[in-house]
Amino acid sequence: MDTVLIVDDDQNLLRALRINLTARGYQVHTAPDAATGLAVASRHPPDLAIVDLGLPDLDGMRVIEGLRGWTEKPIIVLSARHAEAEKVNALDAGADDYVTKPFGMDELLARMRAALRRAHPAPAEPVVTTPAFTIDLSAKRVTGPAGEIRLTPTEWHLLELLVRHPDKLITQRQLLTEVWGPQYRNETNYLRVHLANLRRKLEPDPARPRYLITEPGVGYRFTP
Repeated sequence: MDTVLIVDDDQNLLRALRINLTARGYQVHTAPDAATGLAVASRHPPDLAIVDLGLPDLDGMRVIEGLRGWTEKPIIVLSARHAEAEKVNALDAGADDYVTKPFGMDELLARMRAALRRAHPAPAEPVVTTPAFTIDLSAKRVTGPAGEIRLTPTEWHLLELLVRHPDKLITQRQLLTEVWGPQYRNETNYLRVHLANLRRKLEPDPARPRYLITEPGVGYRFTP
């Protein structure tokens, strides 16, 4: 049974989430503020934390940073803050995903399942297969129905970073830093050009990508 910590000052939301998640087999702990949330986490280490940013005592970013000081378990931000900068800052601070309020329960549950799958991964497989293409990570090779798909070294580096973290939202800043270096972390045009090229080579319909998904203004994720 996975343990979930929810830190939010909305008592009605806490109650609704506790009921829904408990009914689905999760063990749920709740906290109405940052200090209580960190104290509960230390007593009952969670397998996944859901954290609001607008807490009454401290900003939720402090909760993310506090948890990241001792655990790598997934953190999902659940917040009414819609600004791209807020999302990027939370993800860079260590959050694994960001869901904005109001939200659908089915979406939150799906994000939770994806985060927990990443936290409890199956044995690493060197080959990732989709209906449109196959990626051999060890051979650094991509094939499609017509044969091998040629990628530039930069395209491969980007694809490999995304594929090795399936369903995880990776920020533009993280991708730029990993592929081009920290001095290029704000050069978002680099990403747009290379992601567009990857989509043209891999996606059945590049205008409606199925595998290389954009979270506008924030980053990208690979959905196998």
